[in-house]
Amino acid sequence: VQLQASGGGLVQAGGSLTLSCKASRMILSEFISYSWSWYRQAPGQERVLVAGFPRTGGTEYSEAVKGRFTISRDNSKKTITMRMNNLKPEDTALYFCKAERPTNTVYWGQGTQVTVSS
Repeated sequence: VQLQASGGGLVQAGGSLTLSCKASRMILSEFISYSWSWYRQAPGQERVLVAGFPRTGGTEYSEAVKGRFTISRDNSKKTITMRMNNLKPEDTALYFCKAERPTNTVYWGQGTQVTVSS
């Protein structure tokens, strides 16, 4: 399994970015069966959940991003996308996509940097 994250960059406060996580070396049925999520890690802080598709169904968001970020998926492209609107300086972090198999094996993408200037 390989996860390629992209879409990070430098943006002013109030701006928007869209992150993508493309999965490879997995078949479609595997992609569908995995749970998917985005995490972020700011310097000196722990990696925390931002948004995801939990195994129980639906979507979940951290309180910090609820109403501003939207996670989506395109099964045919094996891609997870997160649209981030109204970005704030406190959203600055390295963003990682995470895939988790039903057996609880976890895979991480390489991270994409998001920097929001005030």
